[in-house]
Amino acid sequence: MSWFAASDRLVVAGLSGLALTVAILLVSGAHKSAQAGDCGSVASPGLDWSECSKNNIMLQGSDLHGANLAGAHFDGTDLSNANLTSANLEKATLVRAWVKNAHAEGANFSRIEAYRSDFSNAVANGAAFASAELQRAEFGGAQLTSADFQKAELGRADFDKAVLGGTNFSLANLSRAALSGAMIKGPVAFGGAFMYLTRIEGLDLSVATGLEQQQIDLACGDKATKLPAGLKAPENWPCPPDDKD
Repeated sequence: MSWFAASDRLVVAGLSGLALTVAILLVSGAHKSAQAGDCGSVASPGLDWSECSKNNIMLQGSDLHGANLAGAHFDGTDLSNANLTSANLEKATLVRAWVKNAHAEGANFSRIEAYRSDFSNAVANGAAFASAELQRAEFGGAQLTSADFQKAELGRADFDKAVLGGTNFSLANLSRAALSGAMIKGPVAFGGAFMYLTRIEGLDLSVATGLEQQQIDLACGDKATKLPAGLKAPENWPCPPDDKD
Protein backbone atom coordinates (compact mmCIF):
# COMPACT_ATOMS: atom_id res chain seq x y z
CA MET A 1 0.00 0.00 0.00
CA SER A 2 1.36 3.45 -0.93
CA TRP A 3 1.85 6.17 1.65
CA PHE A 4 -0.84 8.26 -0.09
CA ALA A 5 -3.39 5.41 0.08
CA ALA A 6 -2.68 4.83 3.74
CA SER A 7 -3.01 8.55 4.42
CA ASP A 8 -6.36 8.67 2.61
CA ARG A 9 -7.67 5.80 4.72
CA LEU A 10 -6.64 7.57 7.93
CA VAL A 11 -8.41 10.77 6.79
CA VAL A 12 -11.59 8.84 5.94
CA ALA A 13 -11.46 7.00 9.26
CA GLY A 14 -10.98 10.29 11.08
CA LEU A 15 -13.91 11.86 9.26
CA SER A 16 -16.08 8.82 10.00
CA GLY A 17 -15.17 9.02 13.69
CA LEU A 18 -15.93 12.74 13.74
CA ALA A 19 -19.26 12.18 12.00
CA LEU A 20 -20.15 9.49 14.52
CA THR A 21 -19.24 11.77 17.42
CA VAL A 22 -21.35 14.61 15.96
CA ALA A 23 -24.25 12.23 15.44
CA ILE A 24 -24.04 11.01 19.04
CA LEU A 25 -23.95 14.57 20.34
CA LEU A 26 -26.94 15.55 18.20
CA VAL A 27 -28.94 12.56 19.37
CA SER A 28 -27.97 13.25 22.98
CA GLY A 29 -28.94 16.89 22.63
CA ALA A 30 -32.25 15.97 21.06
CA HIS A 31 -32.91 13.53 23.91
CA LYS A 32 -32.12 16.20 26.50
CA SER A 33 -34.38 18.68 24.69
CA ALA A 34 -37.14 16.13 24.71
CA GLN A 35 -36.66 15.73 28.47
CA ALA A 36 -36.51 19.45 29.30
CA GLY A 37 -39.52 21.70 29.68
CA ASP A 38 -40.44 24.60 27.43
CA CYS A 39 -38.96 27.18 29.78
CA GLY A 40 -39.78 30.14 27.55
CA SER A 41 -43.50 29.47 27.40
CA VAL A 42 -46.03 31.71 29.13
CA ALA A 43 -47.83 30.33 32.18
CA SER A 44 -50.85 28.34 31.04
CA PRO A 45 -52.73 25.16 31.98
CA GLY A 46 -50.93 21.90 31.21
CA LEU A 47 -47.60 23.47 30.21
CA ASP A 48 -44.25 21.75 30.75
CA TRP A 49 -41.82 23.73 32.90
CA SER A 50 -40.03 20.66 34.24
CA GLU A 51 -36.50 21.50 35.46
CA CYS A 52 -36.98 25.16 34.47
CA SER A 53 -35.63 28.04 36.55
CA LYS A 54 -38.41 30.43 37.59
CA ASN A 55 -36.81 31.93 40.70
CA ASN A 56 -37.77 35.32 42.12
CA ILE A 57 -40.52 36.17 39.65
CA MET A 58 -44.17 37.20 39.95
CA LEU A 59 -46.60 34.45 39.00
CA GLN A 60 -49.46 35.35 41.29
CA GLY A 61 -52.84 34.40 39.86
CA SER A 62 -51.28 32.25 37.12
CA ASP A 63 -53.30 29.31 35.79
CA LEU A 64 -50.98 26.29 35.98
CA HIS A 65 -53.73 23.71 36.29
CA GLY A 66 -52.33 20.26 35.41
CA ALA A 67 -48.90 21.69 34.58
CA ASN A 68 -45.70 19.61 34.71
CA LEU A 69 -43.47 21.55 37.10
CA ALA A 70 -41.38 18.62 38.29
CA GLY A 71 -37.91 19.67 39.39
CA ALA A 72 -38.58 23.32 38.55
CA HIS A 73 -37.09 26.13 40.65
CA PHE A 74 -39.47 28.63 42.23
CA ASP A 75 -37.30 29.92 45.08
CA GLY A 76 -38.54 33.33 46.19
CA THR A 77 -41.30 33.26 43.57
CA ASP A 78 -44.80 34.60 44.20
CA LEU A 79 -47.41 31.95 43.32
CA SER A 80 -50.12 33.53 45.45
CA ASN A 81 -53.65 32.86 44.17
CA ALA A 82 -52.25 30.60 41.43
CA ASN A 83 -54.21 27.63 40.13
CA LEU A 84 -52.01 24.59 40.78
CA THR A 85 -54.83 22.05 40.76
CA SER A 86 -53.48 18.61 39.78
CA ALA A 87 -50.09 20.14 38.91
CA ASN A 88 -46.97 18.01 39.31
CA LEU A 89 -44.30 19.79 41.38
CA GLU A 90 -42.41 16.70 42.51
CA LYS A 91 -38.82 17.57 43.57
CA ALA A 92 -39.39 21.25 42.77
CA THR A 93 -37.76 23.91 44.96
CA LEU A 94 -39.96 26.57 46.56
CA VAL A 95 -37.68 27.97 49.26
CA ARG A 96 -39.26 31.13 50.72
CA ALA A 97 -41.92 31.03 47.99
CA TRP A 98 -45.46 32.37 48.35
CA VAL A 99 -48.19 29.84 47.59
CA LYS A 100 -50.82 31.48 49.78
CA ASN A 101 -54.44 31.43 48.64
CA ALA A 102 -53.47 29.06 45.82
CA HIS A 103 -55.77 26.31 44.58
CA ALA A 104 -53.73 23.12 44.71
CA GLU A 105 -56.29 20.33 45.02
CA GLY A 106 -54.68 17.02 44.10
CA ALA A 107 -51.32 18.66 43.38
CA ASN A 108 -48.13 16.65 43.77
CA PHE A 109 -45.67 18.41 46.09
CA SER A 110 -43.80 15.21 46.94
CA ARG A 111 -40.11 15.70 47.80
CA ILE A 112 -40.20 19.46 47.29
CA GLU A 113 -37.80 21.78 49.13
CA ALA A 114 -39.92 24.53 50.60
CA TYR A 115 -38.25 25.88 53.74
CA ARG A 116 -40.04 28.93 55.17
CA SER A 117 -42.57 28.96 52.33
CA ASP A 118 -46.07 30.36 52.75
CA PHE A 119 -49.01 28.04 51.98
CA SER A 120 -51.42 29.97 54.18
CA ASN A 121 -55.08 29.75 53.14
CA ALA A 122 -54.17 27.47 50.23
CA VAL A 123 -56.79 24.94 49.16
CA ALA A 124 -54.74 21.76 48.97
CA ASN A 125 -57.24 19.02 49.71
CA GLY A 126 -55.90 15.68 48.50
CA ALA A 127 -52.46 17.14 47.76
CA ALA A 128 -49.32 15.03 48.24
CA PHE A 129 -46.47 16.44 50.37
CA ALA A 130 -44.79 13.08 51.01
CA SER A 131 -41.09 13.32 51.95
CA ALA A 132 -41.19 17.10 51.42
CA GLU A 133 -38.82 19.52 53.19
CA LEU A 134 -41.20 21.99 54.84
CA GLN A 135 -39.35 23.29 57.87
CA ARG A 136 -40.93 26.51 59.21
CA ALA A 137 -43.52 26.48 56.41
CA GLU A 138 -46.74 28.40 57.03
CA PHE A 139 -50.01 26.47 56.56
CA GLY A 140 -52.26 28.76 58.58
CA GLY A 141 -55.85 28.54 57.38
CA ALA A 142 -54.98 26.04 54.64
CA GLN A 143 -57.48 23.36 53.66
CA LEU A 144 -55.62 20.07 53.94
CA THR A 145 -58.24 17.33 54.13
CA SER A 146 -56.87 14.03 52.80
CA ALA A 147 -53.47 15.66 52.24
CA ASP A 148 -50.48 13.32 52.54
CA PHE A 149 -47.51 14.51 54.64
CA GLN A 150 -46.04 11.05 55.12
CA LYS A 151 -42.30 11.25 55.98
CA ALA A 152 -42.34 15.03 55.51
CA GLU A 153 -39.96 17.31 57.44
CA LEU A 154 -42.27 19.75 59.25
CA GLY A 155 -40.10 21.12 62.03
CA ARG A 156 -41.68 24.35 63.35
CA ALA A 157 -44.32 24.35 60.60
CA ASP A 158 -47.45 26.30 61.56
CA PHE A 159 -50.93 24.82 61.06
CA ASP A 160 -52.96 27.42 62.94
CA LYS A 161 -56.60 27.30 61.73
CA ALA A 162 -55.67 24.75 59.04
CA VAL A 163 -58.46 22.29 58.24
CA LEU A 164 -57.30 18.71 58.86
CA GLY A 165 -59.25 15.51 58.31
CA GLY A 166 -58.05 12.32 56.70
CA THR A 167 -54.64 14.04 56.78
CA ASN A 168 -51.64 11.72 56.95
CA PHE A 169 -48.66 12.69 59.15
CA SER A 170 -47.33 9.13 59.44
CA LEU A 171 -43.55 9.01 59.95
CA ALA A 172 -43.36 12.80 59.59
CA ASN A 173 -41.03 14.97 61.67
CA LEU A 174 -43.38 17.29 63.56
CA SER A 175 -40.75 18.55 65.98
CA ARG A 176 -41.92 21.89 67.43
CA ALA A 177 -44.67 22.12 64.79
CA ALA A 178 -47.69 24.17 65.84
CA LEU A 179 -50.91 22.19 65.42
CA SER A 180 -52.73 24.10 68.15
CA GLY A 181 -55.59 26.00 66.62
CA ALA A 182 -56.00 23.55 63.73
CA MET A 183 -59.56 22.56 62.87
CA ILE A 184 -59.85 18.77 63.10
CA LYS A 185 -62.68 17.58 60.82
CA GLY A 186 -61.92 13.85 60.90
CA PRO A 187 -59.29 11.25 61.76
CA VAL A 188 -55.67 12.35 61.39
CA ALA A 189 -52.90 9.73 61.12
CA PHE A 190 -49.80 10.10 63.32
CA GLY A 191 -48.30 6.60 63.15
CA GLY A 192 -44.55 6.76 63.73
CA ALA A 193 -44.48 10.58 63.67
CA PHE A 194 -41.76 12.33 65.71
CA MET A 195 -43.61 14.75 67.99
CA TYR A 196 -40.93 16.40 70.12
CA LEU A 197 -42.54 19.53 71.59
CA THR A 198 -45.29 19.43 68.96
CA ARG A 199 -47.94 21.92 70.08
CA ILE A 200 -51.29 20.16 70.40
CA GLU A 201 -52.94 22.39 73.03
CA GLY A 202 -56.72 22.41 72.78
CA LEU A 203 -56.89 19.81 70.01
CA ASP A 204 -59.52 17.10 69.88
CA LEU A 205 -57.41 14.09 68.90
CA SER A 206 -59.86 11.54 70.21
CA VAL A 207 -60.27 9.96 66.75
CA ALA A 208 -56.62 10.35 65.69
CA THR A 209 -54.93 7.15 64.55
CA GLY A 210 -51.44 5.81 65.20
CA LEU A 211 -50.79 7.84 68.34
CA GLU A 212 -48.81 6.14 71.11
CA GLN A 213 -48.07 7.21 74.66
CA GLN A 214 -44.39 7.98 73.96
CA GLN A 215 -45.43 10.48 71.30
CA ILE A 216 -47.82 12.17 73.70
CA ASP A 217 -45.12 12.27 76.38
CA LEU A 218 -42.91 14.28 74.00
CA ALA A 219 -45.65 16.61 72.77
CA CYS A 220 -47.10 19.74 74.37
CA GLY A 221 -50.79 19.68 75.25
CA ASP A 222 -53.01 21.01 78.01
CA LYS A 223 -56.19 20.19 79.91
CA ALA A 224 -58.28 20.94 76.81
CA THR A 225 -56.41 18.39 74.66
CA LYS A 226 -58.54 15.30 74.01
CA LEU A 227 -56.63 12.07 73.45
CA PRO A 228 -57.61 8.68 72.03
CA ALA A 229 -58.82 6.06 74.48
CA GLY A 230 -55.96 4.45 76.42
CA LEU A 231 -53.66 7.49 76.30
CA LYS A 232 -53.20 9.97 79.12
CA ALA A 233 -51.80 13.45 79.52
CA PRO A 234 -48.27 13.51 80.98
CA GLU A 235 -47.57 15.33 84.21
CA ASN A 236 -45.38 17.95 82.52
CA TRP A 237 -48.32 19.51 80.63
CA PRO A 238 -48.73 22.33 79.90
CA CYS A 239 -45.34 23.09 78.35
CA PRO A 240 -43.72 26.52 78.64
CA PRO A 241 -44.11 28.86 75.66
CA ASP A 242 -42.09 27.85 72.63
CA ASP A 243 -38.82 29.60 71.85
CA LYS A 244 -39.41 31.26 68.46
CA ASP A 245 -35.73 31.47 67.43
